[in-house]
Amino acid sequence: QHLADLLMRENFTVIGMGKGACRLPFSPDGRFRYYTADIRYEYEVHDIFLQEQPDVVVHAAAMTQVDECELNPALCEETNVNGTAHLLTNSELFSGHFIYVSTDFVFDGATGMYAEEDDLNPVNFYGFTKMQAESLAATSEIPFAIIRTCLVYGRALSGSRSNIITWVKDNLQAGKNIKVVNDQWRTPTYVKDLAKGILLVIRQKSKGIFHLSGAEKMTPFMMANTVADYFKFDKTLIEEVTAATFSQPARRPPKTGFVIDKAKSLLGYQPCTFQEGLADTFAGSIS
Repeated sequence: QHLADLLMRENFTVIGMGKGACRLPFSPDGRFRYYTADIRYEYEVHDIFLQEQPDVVVHAAAMTQVDECELNPALCEETNVNGTAHLLTNSELFSGHFIYVSTDFVFDGATGMYAEEDDLNPVNFYGFTKMQAESLAATSEIPFAIIRTCLVYGRALSGSRSNIITWVKDNLQAGKNIKVVNDQWRTPTYVKDLAKGILLVIRQKSKGIFHLSGAEKMTPFMMANTVADYFKFDKTLIEEVTAATFSQPARRPPKTGFVIDKAKSLLGYQPCTFQEGLADTFAGSIS
């Protein structure tokens, strides 16, 4: 949503694709068109590419619920791997630049603060399919960029999809107790920074792998406390726990987070601080 909004404000024409009705808060006009399609079915993808012939493809579609991927591996593979193959095949025919949005979950989380060239070793099926899709992009016959990101937060322009900080705010505001892990480290990414980073890749026709995230290393527990401080909520409602507290089908990498020096130096990427991202999410104080 934020990327589409940014691209249109930068005078790009945006062709949206998604399962089901359009959830983007934009009316169809000369700069925005939307198609209902399921990337698991190549013919649906092909018909749209044949008609629109986009200059740039940003592939951000995926089955991302980690536990659901573990429990439904066939569906996960159909979506994340086969769907990527369908988009790549048609991008090679009709487009000039393919940008694939990937994840920190391609790493095992043994060390954290990963650079682009570090070895991949996913610990769950979701991460495995994203690694497979990265490999497809890297061996395709089209100029490509792989953008890995990490724990994206922010507010949706429309709809009700939540993320960690909106979930924390809503629960604390309602006076509900929450359990938040303290043993998983990430570099949280503000959604508008991710959109701006993708725009930089588009404008510069950049190729290769880029890590786009925030610069601060935090745990979800630290993030929850920062949200509570911002709103002056009761922090005693936040219970500090470990990942072992939860019974989850899929393992999570304990320590990820990114080194973003390459994106800063080659793209000019400059993320905001977590405090600034939090303020903009809830108060619109940053453009």
